[in-house]
Amino acid sequence: MIQAAPAPAGVVTLTVEPATPQALAAFGRILGRAADVKPVPVDFYKGRVLMRYPVDFACEHPVDVSLATVDTRPSEVRFMERHFQHTQTFIPLAGKPFVVVMAPPSDGDMPDLAQARAFLFDGSAGFTLHLGTWHEFPFAVEDATDVVVILSSQTGYDLHQRDAVTDEAFGPDLDKKDILARTGTLIRFVPPAARA
Repeated sequence: MIQAAPAPAGVVTLTVEPATPQALAAFGRILGRAADVKPVPVDFYKGRVLMRYPVDFACEHPVDVSLATVDTRPSEVRFMERHFQHTQTFIPLAGKPFVVVMAPPSDGDMPDLAQARAFLFDGSAGFTLHLGTWHEFPFAVEDATDVVVILSSQTGYDLHQRDAVTDEAFGPDLDKKDILARTGTLIRFVPPAARA
């Protein structure tokens, strides 16, 4: 059960910006074709298959590949989380866009909200988070947005141990915090318009 949200003492409104490799550098990497990632020099099927490795995925536990179907929800961030043992990856299906709010990895117990940013992924590529990047689960721009989520099985164990009152969770891989309750700050963004 999620505890009722306290009234925010402050509101931070983020401008949604395009998710480009340069804009995402502090948070993770685009999982898609990029000019700086050349194919490996191996001849697969007489050159008809080119293999690239645009991200470095790391995980200390078995990997789960899940499919999340995400509907639109209010464009407010109450919770943010980070992962210590894997580089969580999100891959959109059917070219549907989504927004992700992130803050760079931090040494402290909380994200630096002054560095929080909202990114619009256009649906043509996914992304892989750096270890420790604070984030909220993707926000759909359109209902029934399917996103493949590649994550550590440990994340699921950690989420099952969440606090019944605060809905926060902590474990070897996961650190999920109620940003609004802890800081009095609510993060919002203006959602982009859905495609016609």
